[in-house]
Amino acid sequence: MEKLTEAEIQEKLTTTPNWKLTDEKWIERKYRFSAFLNGIEFVQSVANLSEEVNHHPFIAIDYKLVTLKLTSWHAKGLTALDFDLAKQYDELFLQIKK
Repeated sequence: MEKLTEAEIQEKLTTTPNWKLTDEKWIERKYRFSAFLNGIEFVQSVANLSEEVNHHPFIAIDYKLVTLKLTSWHAKGLTALDFDLAKQYDELFLQIKK
């Protein structure tokens, strides 16, 4: 996958609410859960999906708050895959949050 241009990144950010650009090469989102174990369940779901596509986020777990960060090392920046996964992670969040 090719690295996205700044304009492409800005356009994709409009379709991935709650994700923000950090350090011009990462997208990041924080997910808040009502219980610690819901966050852990979410992280397991993220891990399973990430393994399937062989593209892994940085994950931080702070009690009921899970932070995900994405970038594509081989492209030295953000690619369409990062934004596709961001949307899929958001879908997983909605399923677990119910």
